[in-house]
Amino acid sequence: MYSTAEYSTSARGEAVTDSAEVGGTASLDGRGLIACPVCDVLHDEVPVSAGAKARCSRCGTVLYAPRRSAMTQIVMLAATAAILMIAAVFFPFLELDAGGLNQRSSVFDAVMAFSEGWMAPLSAAVAATVVLLPFARLCAIAYALGPMAIGWHPARYAEAAMRWAEAVRPWAMAEIFILGVAVALVKVAGLAKVTLGPAFWAFAALVLVTVLKDSVICKLSVWKTLEERRNT
Repeated sequence: MYSTAEYSTSARGEAVTDSAEVGGTASLDGRGLIACPVCDVLHDEVPVSAGAKARCSRCGTVLYAPRRSAMTQIVMLAATAAILMIAAVFFPFLELDAGGLNQRSSVFDAVMAFSEGWMAPLSAAVAATVVLLPFARLCAIAYALGPMAIGWHPARYAEAAMRWAEAVRPWAMAEIFILGVAVALVKVAGLAKVTLGPAFWAFAALVLVTVLKDSVICKLSVWKTLEERRNT
């Protein structure tokens, strides 16, 4: 579904200046105008039924795509990902057998192995980007959207929590971690027998659930719902 009203360059510049940023996606100003995040063309906001998509008339970028029960789906996926994160951190991740020696470790053990001496900053960075920020981001999303999923008004500071969750998204690197582990396994497999523990599969499931959650979120719809519920 397209909203095809376009504006001149000068008008577009004024509108973007006055608009509010909406979670890194299309921008919406107080006059019902939506700016394409790719080519900056302005469109009139038009009603879009659940399951349909509003696209930019110039480049085809999806501006917003509301879904039925989207809030509930997002909260449930965030809660599932948080549970998987706990399992992925503390359950055995890998078991290595080489030369009669057996070594089993978890993500928590790997983080703590570098927690002393001059490697401590590396340990803190790994803990923050792989464990703490992803988990805190999931909690922030659940906090911001949970009350609305059951029909309540937004929680206090829900907007700030959602804005923070979007701001730290590039630093939540659970997906990068599992990719790095997969590359390392290719090299280690020729030197030792590698057994994947339950935490590895929990981490893999966590990545899939996180990708699914991010694909379900229509940021513009979320911010509009936050604003509307807050004002009612």
